Parts: sequence; C-alpha cells; structure tokens
Amino acid sequence: MSQAETTAAEPLALDNSYLRLPEACYARVGPTGVSQPQLLRLNAELAEELGLDAEALAAPEGLAVLAGNRVPEGATPLALAYAGHQFGNFVPRLGDGRAVLLGEVVDRAGVRRDVQLKGSGRTPFSRGGSDGRASLGPVIREYLVSEGMAGLGIPTTRALAMVATGDPVLRQQVEPGGVLTRVAASHVRVGTFEYFFRRGDLDTVRALADYVIGRHYPELAEAAQPYKALLGAVADRTADLVADWLLVGFIHGVMNTDNVSIAGETIDYGPCAFMDDYHPATVYSSIDRHGRYAYDQQPKIAQWNLARLAETLLPLISDDPDTAVAAAHEVLDPFQDRLNARYHAGLRRKMGLMEERDGDEDLALDLLARMAVQGADFTLTFRRLADLKREPGEADEAVRALFADPESFDAWAAAWRQRLAAEDSDDAARRAAMRAVSPAYIPRNHRVEQAIEAAMNEGDLRPIDDLLAVLTDPYADHPGYEHLARPPRPEEVVAQTFCGT
Repeated sequence: MSQAETTAAEPLALDNSYLRLPEACYARVGPTGVSQPQLLRLNAELAEELGLDAEALAAPEGLAVLAGNRVPEGATPLALAYAGHQFGNFVPRLGDGRAVLLGEVVDRAGVRRDVQLKGSGRTPFSRGGSDGRASLGPVIREYLVSEGMAGLGIPTTRALAMVATGDPVLRQQVEPGGVLTRVAASHVRVGTFEYFFRRGDLDTVRALADYVIGRHYPELAEAAQPYKALLGAVADRTADLVADWLLVGFIHGVMNTDNVSIAGETIDYGPCAFMDDYHPATVYSSIDRHGRYAYDQQPKIAQWNLARLAETLLPLISDDPDTAVAAAHEVLDPFQDRLNARYHAGLRRKMGLMEERDGDEDLALDLLARMAVQGADFTLTFRRLADLKREPGEADEAVRALFADPESFDAWAAAWRQRLAAEDSDDAARRAAMRAVSPAYIPRNHRVEQAIEAAMNEGDLRPIDDLLAVLTDPYADHPGYEHLARPPRPEEVVAQTFCGT
C-alpha cells in the first residue's frame, strides 16, 4: 500500500508546533495506508472534548484519516526522534518506529494536544525487521486501559479511535492488524532530551527545553533559573503520577526513559497491568525478568529516570558543573518525600481518615502487609472497606472473605475502628468519601484479555463495550455489571503481560 495521499475534505484540522523545533527532532513521514479499514470504536466523548465532530470522524473520509489512508489537508505528519535507557541500558536511537504524529488540536479548554496514529507503518526510526504495524490486540488493550486510567482521574494519554486494518501482521503468529489514534498532552519524553544530549547537541537540548516550557510550563518562562525550574516541575508531576499509580495498584511494566512523558502523563501502555492480589513485588511484564519495574520499585525508578533528565539539563542550568549538580539535587532530592506524602495522604482517604494523625501511616502499612500475606485483592479490599460501619456488622464479611485468614483482618479492623472513634466525622459522609477514591472497577487483566479474544477471534465487541461502560465511571456502582468487579478465578489469572510490539 502506498503512502497516504492528501485530499481536500477535512474532518480534522491540525497544526504542528513540532515543526518549529530543529529538524533533527523529527522525520517528515506520512502513515502507510491499509487495505480494508474498519472503525471498531470512536471515543465520541473525547472527540467532543477536543472540539471535533464525531460524526465526521466516523464518516468515510474521517475513517480514512484514522486508518492512515489519508492525511488531513495542511497537516505535516512526523515521526519524532528520541533515545532511551531501556532496563538501565542506553539505546542511542529509538524514535517513533511505528507511529506518526499527525499534528495537534487545541481542545475546548484551550489546551494543545497531540494526535498520533500508532501502528501506521514504517518510519525512518523503525528498527531492522519492523513492519511498523500493530496487532489489533495491543490496540484494544491500550484503548481500554488508557480510558480506564482516565476514568480513574489519573493523567494519561487518551484513545480517540481504534481501527481494524484488514491486513495481517506477523508476530508469534499471524494476527489481525490495528491502528490506534492516541491523544496526548505531549509526546516529548525524557529520552527525547537524551537523544540530543548524548550527541553533544546542546543547542537542540536548549531549543527542546524552551519548547517544553512554552507549551507545558509557561509559568516557568520568567523564573530566575527556568531550566532548573523545568526539572523541578517535571519531577513534581512525575511524583504525583506515580503516587496515583500506587493508589490504584497500577504497574506500568516498562518505565524506560523513552516511556516517561515530560508532561507528567501515563504513556505507552505495553505490558502494563493492575494488581489483583496485593503484593508489593508484583511483576507482570514478560520482559521484566529481574523485577526492575515491579510495583514497589516504581518510585525509585521514576527518580532514576528523572536523574537522567537532569543530566541533560545540567549544562543549561549552569556553566559551572558543581553549581549545576547542586541545583539538580535541590529539586530532585525532595522527590521521594513528595511522592510518599501524596501516597500516604491517599491511603488515609482510602481508609476514611479525615484528619492526619500520628500512627496513620503505620495503620495503612499494617493493612497492606496483612493483605500481602493473606492474598487479599487490592481493589476490592479498599472498596468493601468503605461499606463498613463503626461497629462490626454484616458488611465486614465481604472484606473478611478476601483474606485467607479472616481473623487477620479482624485484628486490623479493631485498630481501624479505634482510630475512627478518635474523629468526630459523619459516618455516611466518610463512607461516601472512601468510595470516591476507591474504585469498584479497574481494567482487570483477565477481563481485558477476554475482551481482546472475543474481538479478535469472534468479532464480538460487546465485552469491550461492557468494560468501557464501567471504566469510564469506575467509582460508581453499575447494577448488572458486578461480574466485572470480581477478581479472576484461579483459571482466569493472567500471570504475564506482553509488549505486543
């Protein structure tokens, strides 16, 4: 199939501010068309948020754009350059090897957002043997999980559409192909800075930093030390993001520097997963053989990645190396304290504690330790805890049933109730507040896999729609969908997840 061609009709008007960066930052390349595009799902709510016409996007000419068969008039599609530390090892040239940035829209809130096609064919950054395509399975997975993350209120890239291409892709076996339309605040990564810094191109590092400040952190433009302030701002957003991941049991799986957004969004959903049974050392990714990116390692790895960003900014912060290093330490050293403060405040809210008191952190950590030993489900433990009253009752049984030894929970619950008694809080208000931060629904691994299998093997999209119905509002009860909140049965457990590239 030849490169997509530009025609006149236009459902998607795009700008591209990346063109104002040095040309080394990107390669001009369009998507490669597909043979039989079929629109599987269009995110009409997101289209409205972006100020786009959902009906026009679903029409043939809009579908042609979403499939990569047509480039919108006036658009200049790009593949972005970046490097990255992958599992601690530096890879000097990565880049968008199977994705094309169509351009940007300014949404109804006045925010500029990227529109990218994933799985749209080879680019100059494609590695040897890569077809630049995506299997439909990972496309469905990213659609579901990223929209689930958005429903949880955690910063994330979004999925605008998923298209079946009608063309096979060869992975471990022949699979149907797909294209995901991804919307992001930014596709600039820590690895983007590394790409130019490692080449000694400090002029482009500076241009990139100025671009990021102007687009994502405009309040820093007048700072006394804007590049130091930029490092601090990215660190703050990253700390908050990772703390939010921990509070919902999310494991990214590939926290390489090329998968860390400079805008503080969750990006690149590959072998990611949400925990079922709580254990801090949980790993799902098939390629994370040593647990580098395990659930409890994510705060440490996030700070390590930020240190790699700091290295690229040191020459901009100060001409004197010692002064630059001291400045970087000044903004990065508080990272763990900020992350921990947000995480422990979140745990207090999940336990229904309205006031901060000594011993609250120990109480939360004691619960988590008991959950780990007893194999309690992370999500449901906190959700069902919200139904408990100040005195033991029938609601306790639903939580106790999650623990291999229910008496382990009883001992903790007695201390928890004693702590609740120290506050003069309204019981109903407390329970409502707990439910507002402890979701009933997450994109459970087995349900996501079941939806993928139904779509790919049977052409049945109903499981996708059922999941989206609850994931877009995960803190509410959804009568008739209770099965989607349940943990997997032993035979349904997904023990490993895969990148899908």
